[in-house]
Amino acid sequence: MHFLHDGCSDLLYILFPVWAQEFSLSFTQVGLLRTAYSGALALFQVPAGFLAERWGEPRVLASGTFLTAVGFLCLGTAEGFLPLLAFLMIGGFGSGTQHPLSSSLVSRAYEEGRRRVALGTFNFSGDLGKVTIPAGLAFVTAWAGWRWAALGMGVVVLAAAVGIFFLLAPLVGDFARSPVPSAADRPGNGWGIRNARGFTLLSAIHGIDNGSRAVFLTYLSFLLLGKGAEMDLLGVAFALTFAGGATGKFVCGYLAERLGIIRTVLVTEAATGLGILLLLAIPLTPALFLLPLLGVALNGTSSVLYGTVAELVAPERRSRVYGLFYTIGIGAGALGPPVFGLLSDAAGVPATMAVLAAVILVTLPLAHFLRPAVEGSP
Repeated sequence: MHFLHDGCSDLLYILFPVWAQEFSLSFTQVGLLRTAYSGALALFQVPAGFLAERWGEPRVLASGTFLTAVGFLCLGTAEGFLPLLAFLMIGGFGSGTQHPLSSSLVSRAYEEGRRRVALGTFNFSGDLGKVTIPAGLAFVTAWAGWRWAALGMGVVVLAAAVGIFFLLAPLVGDFARSPVPSAADRPGNGWGIRNARGFTLLSAIHGIDNGSRAVFLTYLSFLLLGKGAEMDLLGVAFALTFAGGATGKFVCGYLAERLGIIRTVLVTEAATGLGILLLLAIPLTPALFLLPLLGVALNGTSSVLYGTVAELVAPERRSRVYGLFYTIGIGAGALGPPVFGLLSDAAGVPATMAVLAAVILVTLPLAHFLRPAVEGSP
């Protein structure tokens, strides 16, 4: 499911320049399209966690996947900016179920094991979707047009929703429903957050990290087009970036076990900011070689953060707190593109990327202040 839903979210980066040309969209409007999907996805994170406590994760996940399929099937019929906006919101609401509920299932299954490595593997599967699905969609778009690509994606997601409904519940077994605590064991604050300061700092880093990644990926295609890239090369460029991201999420889970959470975050965030500045300064061919390395840093932080959430929250509240955590991160990812789109309209995409690099480096002092709250970090 992570493979499919992350692929659906990130294939939009391939379609943004196509829509911008066909419908004469500004950078701000492109950012709003990103916001429509990510914003709807963010808004449904916490409700999905509450629904899972009542109905179980598998049922909610299947329903959300079905809604995402409806969004993409409708997307193939869109005739302008407003229909695109509406259909992307439908798809985003459906995808809002996936991250918090799947993360809760994985963290609960590895309660006594190497949870951070397990979540890193889970995130690795999502980035495999980001590698293969956008690249495949770029090929279909060049061959048959973006409408057939969107409709085909909708059919694939619809088939997956049916499969999830019948297959997931038996597989997860006893993990299918979040445990409901007794009145005596129920956390007093209703959320089960054991360290409010640590969770706040963790969420702030996650918000900057996720928002910056959304901005970078939204305008990367325009930056590459400005360097002379052709449309068919964009699929390759994003595949390289997401391949690096997949590696980063997989590897950084292991690095955090060895180097510690704080050191890993400092390395990945510093590498991201400096890597974006380097990308601005080099021509197209070296930029393509840099993108996989930048992808490692760009996505590596998230695996570390996801695993740390479970350590700051009572087990029986993880579905809803993961929903809150993802809401903060994806909400930042929804707000960032239109804000930076205004800057791109005014000053150009390269200037926007330079400002973005500076924003990313703000996470470094935040990670330093997080250190006392993260038990056992060097």
